[in-house]
Amino acid sequence: MTDEPERTDADMAGDADGTETADGKESTFLVTHVESDSAVLKDVHDGQVHTLSSNPGLDVDDAIEATVAPDPPMEVTYRVIEVAERRQLSIEESEEPPTVHERELAAETPTGELAREPRAGEGEVHVLTPPEADTEDAVADVIEDREATLSRAARLGVNRVEVRSEPGVVSVRYMP
Repeated sequence: MTDEPERTDADMAGDADGTETADGKESTFLVTHVESDSAVLKDVHDGQVHTLSSNPGLDVDDAIEATVAPDPPMEVTYRVIEVAERRQLSIEESEEPPTVHERELAAETPTGELAREPRAGEGEVHVLTPPEADTEDAVADVIEDREATLSRAARLGVNRVEVRSEPGVVSVRYMP
């Protein structure tokens, strides 16, 4: 028997896709804020926020596959140990209407609900079915909730989010 407490499911929640090691934490992070001498990262798998003590050249809306570790001695801020991949993410509202397939998905989905489907190739398509009068507000919600939308894109491993709409149908396309 040891004096160390037993790890609970809550303790291991961060290990869902990010990996905690003695050398730091490996995961996918969204850069949510930058200054010349610091940056803020959000782990897109567990939502944990990490303030960096320096900015290694990151920009807002970057997604990085990286390892971060706490700065000694207080372990309040973090530093980037290694960046395995870096990509810029974007959200755009398209003039194009939803595709025929997206309209068919919407027809099968009750009003106010969401349908998700893998894209051919990489990514995912989300089809929302707001009441027709609320379509513009639904599009604005997706675009304005930038952090949540880009976190999802980072989790899916894609670079671009395209929002298409017509009355009663909003498609959110997560694409490479």
